[in-house]
Amino acid sequence: MPTDTIYGICADALNSAAVERLYQVRKRTPTKPLIVLIADMGDLKHFQIVPTSAQSAFLEKNWPASLSVILPCLSEQFAYLHRGTKTLAIRLPADEGLRSLIRQTGPLVAPSANPEGLVPAKTVAEARAYFGDQVDFYQDGGLIEGRASTLVSVVDDKPVVLREGAVTITL
Repeated sequence: MPTDTIYGICADALNSAAVERLYQVRKRTPTKPLIVLIADMGDLKHFQIVPTSAQSAFLEKNWPASLSVILPCLSEQFAYLHRGTKTLAIRLPADEGLRSLIRQTGPLVAPSANPEGLVPAKTVAEARAYFGDQVDFYQDGGLIEGRASTLVSVVDDKPVVLREGAVTITL
């Protein structure tokens, strides 16, 4: 489905079986965590994430946007998401239609729509060529030639840009 950046292959972030299935379908390295899309800051509570005042200030200044932010997630309950890193990359998209969908579904894991190591799908036809009937449904958003989200770690309260992407931020 289209996300706020590129096509993503999505699953319910609160359903460990759905997340494991996504790892298998996408052939993703099992130790590599996924990005989680949320509808609003209140969704952080689903993952027992309580940002520090410095983290909150950064999020309030920079969200919503095509910006994925790595935050501490210490609960072993979410090991299926953080894969032992005890962190999660979270994104609050600016796209209100996407956020409305997430309000209905709950938080979604949303890696790019491609098997690991291949070029992300720019169309539903390309995604179908990658995944066929392994995916339950496809949502066609036309040609999408966006960039992956910018990735910033704020684990230690000081923002560190890990990947330049769809948005430029000021630290």
